[in-house]
Amino acid sequence: MNDVTEREVETTSVPPRSTKQMLVASGMGNALEWYDWGIYSSFAIYFATEVFNPGDKVASLLGAMAVFAVGFVARPVGGWIFGWMADHLGRRLSMITTVGLASLGSLLIAVVPTHATAGIWAALILLVARLMQGLAHGGEMPTAQTYIAEAAPPQRRGLWSSLIYVSGTSGIVIGLIMGVVLDALLPAQIMAAWGWRIPFAIGAVLGVCTLIARSRLDETETFQKAADKPRMWPEIRRNWRSALQVILLGVGGTVCYYVWSVSAVQQAVLIHGMAQGTALLASVLANVLLIISLPFWGKFSDRFGRRPAMIIGHGVPILLYIPLESVLGSSFWSLFIPASIILVTMGSVLSTTPAVFAEMFPTRVRTIGVAVPYSISVALFGGTAPYLQAWMNSEFGEIPFIVYVMVLMVISTVASFKLIETRGKVLTD
Repeated sequence: MNDVTEREVETTSVPPRSTKQMLVASGMGNALEWYDWGIYSSFAIYFATEVFNPGDKVASLLGAMAVFAVGFVARPVGGWIFGWMADHLGRRLSMITTVGLASLGSLLIAVVPTHATAGIWAALILLVARLMQGLAHGGEMPTAQTYIAEAAPPQRRGLWSSLIYVSGTSGIVIGLIMGVVLDALLPAQIMAAWGWRIPFAIGAVLGVCTLIARSRLDETETFQKAADKPRMWPEIRRNWRSALQVILLGVGGTVCYYVWSVSAVQQAVLIHGMAQGTALLASVLANVLLIISLPFWGKFSDRFGRRPAMIIGHGVPILLYIPLESVLGSSFWSLFIPASIILVTMGSVLSTTPAVFAEMFPTRVRTIGVAVPYSISVALFGGTAPYLQAWMNSEFGEIPFIVYVMVLMVISTVASFKLIETRGKVLTD
């Protein structure tokens, strides 16, 4: 088993409390993070003209997407702050703080005034809320995946780590389902006026529930047994190759996933004329298939290795991207089928990445070592993807953005081939 002894295989760092409680509490915060940016992107088409200048719908949507992107700029800062907190003060404290800050950001968006009542202050308040969420999200996923990876038995770390994207994608699905339900129940005028505030208010409430659940968690034994707390800069310099690898592995999958899981709804509506409810439903069902596939891909990486899983998830979509993009149209199936194929294939990357990243760094810098480079990758490429896609499509057509995504996927595929296999690795200082 990859030269891992039986004693090592049986070693685990599961906290004293029940495994189920630990996994649920960890996953809830990650689901909230993805729920936050999922509903923002999905409902932007409704609130853009409320918060920004209602006289120009295209400019308003671009403004909303610009704020979406700016929120991602805060992620590397949040990754540094909460990564330091996790590696110095504990994974548990960092996870509690990130979810509290994200919840406060959701509440602020839910009560943001309109452009008609507050003018430019409405956009500024929205920006502050997104910056708060960006800071929180920069530390949320790296800390949660570190917590789960350290708690998991080495021979099942891939399966356990798949929870990160199971919970995250579930957060997106919940947001999309909410969009389908609200679109069906509320007239368009009400959705534009105040209906879009509902999912953000619910997000704030879910954040409080997650805060309570995480406050009852125990710290991982791996962190508690760590010999010393690191001096950050020397450790980061020592692990710079791993940090660079995190960025290169993240650029392709981040953009491709965002495009097919989130912004595909907007593109189907704005470019192909698909009904909003139809596009949301197609995206929901495609993401459900992704969720179902993730544990199987996690088991795949535990049995056959992290490297093969990463190569499949980055490489195969390159071959499928253009043919599937050409299928997109105004019908339900024209979005559901290509989105399902791309997302399920990418599931091999999504389920494996948390384990890969955790196995690349020592315990003393495991969180910040992932948090900062991953947040940089997400901010530069994932956060700008919806805006860049909308702008490039309006100025040059769809082809340039497709080429952009495929180039990034090639970069991540090459990085996957250069991975050192870490399946079954025992996490140490």
